[in-house]
Amino acid sequence: MKPLDGIKVLDLTRVLAGPYCTMLLADMGADVVKVERPGAGDDTRAFGPPFVNGESAYFMSINRNKRSLTLNLKEDKARQILRQLLETVDVVVENFRPGTMESFGFGYEAVHDFNPSLVFCSISGYGHTGPDADLPGYDLIIQGEGGAASLTGDTEGPPYKVGNSQADIVAGMMAFQGILLALLARHQSGTGQKIDISMLDCQVAMLTYQAGIYFATGESPTRLGNQHPTITPYETYRCKDGFINLACGNDNMWRTFCRVIGQAEWTEDPRFRTNADRVGHRRQLAALLEPVILQKTTQEWIEQLRQNGLPCGPIQTVGQVCEDPQVIARDMIVPLDHPTAGPIRVTGVPIKLSDTPGEVHSAPPTLGQHTTEVLEDWLQINATEAEALHRDGVV
Repeated sequence: MKPLDGIKVLDLTRVLAGPYCTMLLADMGADVVKVERPGAGDDTRAFGPPFVNGESAYFMSINRNKRSLTLNLKEDKARQILRQLLETVDVVVENFRPGTMESFGFGYEAVHDFNPSLVFCSISGYGHTGPDADLPGYDLIIQGEGGAASLTGDTEGPPYKVGNSQADIVAGMMAFQGILLALLARHQSGTGQKIDISMLDCQVAMLTYQAGIYFATGESPTRLGNQHPTITPYETYRCKDGFINLACGNDNMWRTFCRVIGQAEWTEDPRFRTNADRVGHRRQLAALLEPVILQKTTQEWIEQLRQNGLPCGPIQTVGQVCEDPQVIARDMIVPLDHPTAGPIRVTGVPIKLSDTPGEVHSAPPTLGQHTTEVLEDWLQINATEAEALHRDGVV
């Protein structure tokens, strides 16, 4: 048993935010059918290299556990099939620009009229209201507009986006949460509702203490490299052979840290006694600390600091993360057998439930792999009728 067993999800999304959301739903047992354009499919099927036997590594990373149905929505018959699908499912997720679903005749109001129990989730760059609602939303753009880029990078350097597509991924996570909440509400009321997820909203929500600094001071926080604006030492330091991340999150940790590195006298220095003192004298502390950390290797520091309960860790490459024993032990790297690409690996399910766990059970689908199967399962269209739809260019 999985938490979302029996829940049918129609996935009208592409690229990252929407597919990430529907992947999370599929991991938890929902029957997710991904609707794609015949002959082309999700844009990410063409993202690359790398490709594995013609299959995009990007696409395969976020579309496991789903079935693929092709529909040519330029055809009237395809739109009729879409309506039939919308009549039968519990959830629809779309990430078109606002107004696109309305242009198909399937905006929230129209769909709610013929399927009032449907949970209708829309993901877009700026949401469905406000002066910028019609603008296209891309991760790079939203990271800049949402403040993340202004906080990322060296103090004197240019702004940077975060290395992964966090604006897309966070929006997908928020959409997943919104859908679960709407399903819970439907369990009580019997009625579905619209979920309006804005990538920009999600970025604003993530500002938390950075926004709090602005509210308290009237000044925008600036880039600090790997430093924390309100805690120190809490950053990246160069060792003899590389770099280490160190996090002294409170004054007790600071005192232990000073003892471990052989600098117990620093705890009595009025510049460094409390965290507030240290933040106020950040540069002076760095000038003293950096030469000390340089004296040992990364592994030597990690062993010594961890033995004393101090949070620290190496900066790992993606490859090192994917082979890390802790990551492997948590089933966060999962092997699959793809019908075209062959043996592949994908990341695992991060939400660990004791009684009804999620699961990575099937490889990302090839384009239209399940078209006939879904038409039969969900709409009782037999194989002969499905073949005719194929010949007519409907699916």
